[in-house]
Amino acid sequence: RQNVALSVDQVFKNASKEERMARVEKYIDMVNLTPAMEKRPAELSGGMRQRVSVARALAASPDILLLDEPLSALDALTRSKLQDEIIRIWSQEKKTVVLITNDVDEGIIMADRIIPLNPGPNATLGPEFPVTLPRPRDRAAINHSPEFKRIRREVTQYLMQVGAAKSADADDKIVSLPAVLPNTSRKHQTSQKSRDTAAPNVERYVDFSRVSKIYPSRKGPIKVVDGFDLKIRKGEFISIIGHSGCGKSTVLSMMAGLNDISEGVIVLDGREIATAGPDRGIVFQAPSLVPWLSAYDNVALGVEQVYPHATAQDRKDIIENYLSRVGLADVRDKKASELSNGMKQRVGIARAFALSPKMLLLDEPFGMLDSLTRWDLQEVLMEVWTRTKVTAMVVTHDVDEAILLADRVVMMTNGPNAKVGKILEIDLPRPRTRKMLLEHPDYYALREQLLTFLAECDHG
Repeated sequence: RQNVALSVDQVFKNASKEERMARVEKYIDMVNLTPAMEKRPAELSGGMRQRVSVARALAASPDILLLDEPLSALDALTRSKLQDEIIRIWSQEKKTVVLITNDVDEGIIMADRIIPLNPGPNATLGPEFPVTLPRPRDRAAINHSPEFKRIRREVTQYLMQVGAAKSADADDKIVSLPAVLPNTSRKHQTSQKSRDTAAPNVERYVDFSRVSKIYPSRKGPIKVVDGFDLKIRKGEFISIIGHSGCGKSTVLSMMAGLNDISEGVIVLDGREIATAGPDRGIVFQAPSLVPWLSAYDNVALGVEQVYPHATAQDRKDIIENYLSRVGLADVRDKKASELSNGMKQRVGIARAFALSPKMLLLDEPFGMLDSLTRWDLQEVLMEVWTRTKVTAMVVTHDVDEAILLADRVVMMTNGPNAKVGKILEIDLPRPRTRKMLLEHPDYYALREQLLTFLAECDHG
């Protein structure tokens, strides 16, 4: 209440106290937050805090409502609900709205027109793409609409062309990787031993067996994840999707050795997971860097640990290769504290790649990045995966990202007591590109299966 009142009291100084309070309550009710009216921001979820921001902006009765990626940090379910609320409010208030977004689907769902912004320096507006789909727009229905597919394809292809032009020069700067193995690799370990090492179980390289996670609470133990079972082949790429709170990140953190397993066992390359280790490269949802070290030195921390036997030049080449691939060659000497959040996340991605791990674990690694950068890094990830065949698991809310990257998509049921609901085989040819995905006849059928599962979970 008080956050919205700040805006109302400033704009409507001449109104009575009762009129101002009525206006505050009107817009809080409009974003469905009346039951939480007296709660402090610290007590609200991320989605609820965004609703407060929308209510505060509308309560000031602006002529134009400017929305700068208001939903980008939210999970898919909360995001879709807030999109619907903004559309509902727009239809009631008839405000002019300018929305900045990195999500093409969000633009199509919400807008009358989409205008891409060409990347800077000297940024310019691109061509206009009218969105002629009738309102109201239903997410499930438009997935079958030829007009939706046309608009989506044209906007995406334009953005891809812009991104390709921007990054064309950067490819020439990438340093080649040396032919050196990390000390976590089975080949390196075997070469250091006189006895043979048992061959890996390729079909069960990673084995989640009845894995559960239980947290204590005042009302008793809560089983967040309940009997998670999954076998992953060596070199396979797995995407995990599900609504917020279903335990996706909990599963990944147990695989990383950062969260104790309450029940069951996880085995990687014949060894039970007990603690964290450099054989698992991790990219978290929020960047986690040493702030006083440069981008180069943050990557070097891991490289020096897993390549102690390599020459200094080889280690330098490894670091520079991955910093170049994520577009940070020109800022390699900047301290992490001087980098934007998106650039920090790129450092984290480079650091994980540079470890050449047995298992690459990514917890929504591209969620903070703009579309062009996200697509570019998805391609980098696929390129690295194709070259190294590293076994990988990504947690994502992005259905298209899940399909693009994965061999299989694991769909988790809602928590608590979340488990594997369905597994979808992505039988699409590799190497994959976003353009190929949009043009493949099976793509929208795969997309529909994932969207249907998420919708069923949403409705219980």
